[in-house]
Amino acid sequence: MTDGLRERKKRETRLALSSATIRLCVERGWDNVTVEDIAAAANVSVRTFRNYFSNKAEAVAARHLDRMRAIADELRARPSGEPLWESIAIAARAQFGLGAEADDEAPGADRWRDGLRLMLAEPALQGELAKANAAAQDELVQAIAERTGTDPVHDVYPELVAAVVGAGSAVAITRWLRTGSAGSIEVALREVFERIAAGLPAP
Repeated sequence: MTDGLRERKKRETRLALSSATIRLCVERGWDNVTVEDIAAAANVSVRTFRNYFSNKAEAVAARHLDRMRAIADELRARPSGEPLWESIAIAARAQFGLGAEADDEAPGADRWRDGLRLMLAEPALQGELAKANAAAQDELVQAIAERTGTDPVHDVYPELVAAVVGAGSAVAITRWLRTGSAGSIEVALREVFERIAAGLPAP
């Protein structure tokens, strides 16, 4: 097996385990899901799960980290002449707009959101999400620095923009979870980043 294929397989397994963890915890409740359940759902051994994650919380947080890393990669791939905040908004919608959690028309969408809210409130998850957010912030800082030609060490701009992206994404997710069928996550992201791009003028 070539190194490229091996790395792709590892990414696919990591994603499958993370996705299975989220799905099962949302559907059954945090305390009703075991590592054995997750491994079975992803069609791997418990040992394979342990090779990637030490616990359920780490597996859940990995999805957020991977998604934010994908936003950074998408930002790097956007046309250089495109306004920065337009690129950021497109990159964010491309990543958060994928998956069952973003489909407001799917059967059981309200139940999914309710389960997701409960899972994200789980104390065991908070520390892992904080670590994932810190790692995601570093990825975004580098991508923004490359995009804007700024120095991430001596210039506050990349770090400030990355912090705003993280906060804006969190607000959009929270609003989507709270409003339910009143709006999709893409609508929430669009509104958030349009207001940021406009300089957050007072209503």
